[in-house]
Amino acid sequence: MVNPSELSTSARADLANRVFFRLYQCANMLHKTGTRAVEAEGLTTQQWAVLGALSRPDAEGGMSVGDLARYLMVSRQNLSGLISRMESAGHIGSAPDGRDRRSRLVTMTDSGRDVWTRLAQPKIHDYYEQALDGFSSNDLTHTLHYLLKLLENMKRLDNDKEPASAGD
Repeated sequence: MVNPSELSTSARADLANRVFFRLYQCANMLHKTGTRAVEAEGLTTQQWAVLGALSRPDAEGGMSVGDLARYLMVSRQNLSGLISRMESAGHIGSAPDGRDRRSRLVTMTDSGRDVWTRLAQPKIHDYYEQALDGFSSNDLTHTLHYLLKLLENMKRLDNDKEPASAGD
């Protein structure tokens, strides 16, 4: 006979597997369909995230590469190539930080801000409406709550804390 607590653990593991697999699928579809939404502007979802991060009032003066990587929860190595491509496209600029010459400050250019506000954001908002079709405000609030709770738990699991180094 099966112990009820083992069944519960097994059922929980099955549900967890389904949740994480759906999350994985959603992330892949976000990259695929999100990039399609802004590709006419020469952007990808990763570039969209960088421009979004730099467009926040908190980042008006720019962000160090390290702060941007931490905010986006990506490695500096992954961000480095992205920054280079976005600089080549004229969307962002980077220069030594006046407060810490070892650190590079990333800022959105006027051209990048124009692409972000005039071209990309209307398409992003339309994408959100389509992707969230059928979601009530209550659904959105609950979804955000659970995603934030999951993110906090995953942050605790993150053992890849990189020591701060020059070249932020």
